[in-house]
Amino acid sequence: MARILVIEDEKELSALIRQELRVAGHEVEQAFDGPTGVEAVERVNPDLIVLDVMLPGFDGLEVLRRVRANRATPILMLTARSTELDKVLGLELGADDYLTKPFSMRELLARVSAIMRRVELIRSQSSASEEQDRLEFRGMVIDVIGYEVHVDGEKVPLTATEFRLLRLLASNPRRVFSREYLLEEVWGGDVTVFDRTVDSHIQRLRKKLGEDAGAMIETVWGVGYRFNPGKTP
Repeated sequence: MARILVIEDEKELSALIRQELRVAGHEVEQAFDGPTGVEAVERVNPDLIVLDVMLPGFDGLEVLRRVRANRATPILMLTARSTELDKVLGLELGADDYLTKPFSMRELLARVSAIMRRVELIRSQSSASEEQDRLEFRGMVIDVIGYEVHVDGEKVPLTATEFRLLRLLASNPRRVFSREYLLEEVWGGDVTVFDRTVDSHIQRLRKKLGEDAGAMIETVWGVGYRFNPGKTP
């Protein structure tokens, strides 16, 4: 069971989503506009957020930006927009998945389950491998169990997707990963993403990690990316 926050201003749709998620065994809270949605995130501390793009007060993309300022909570975006540009924008801002209206409740439940499976899989894999509990590279510490990253003693707020991407690269120093491999391993086959999405996540990771730590993520032109820590501590 997960605690899920649904931020959707269409009352009938929100009620239907709540009903279906509750039947599936989840605990559900609701908000109906941008400001109360942000407040509810702090109050509810959800395991997953289902977030509509078009909201009164301020839109879902602004909610996404504010949540991502200090939380890695998985976020499933809902939108009536269907262009590739809109999808890429949401994913670049840190959404974990994207569902275009109209959609079936079966598809919604499948996407929710897929996101929670990916989160739980990483946590279970981390627990099963004691030597991978903590990765350290020149001032950067990746706490695999705690799902946290610190650079020079300061916590770096990463999304769940950014953390998965960094952990995969850092767990395999100097191995080159193609964009296609990263798409499959980090995002899985349950979400439609694009090569550009990988590039934008890498750019955001580098920026968040800072100049020195970010430089450890190297671009291998024509192939993909690798993590090159140089000399480890």
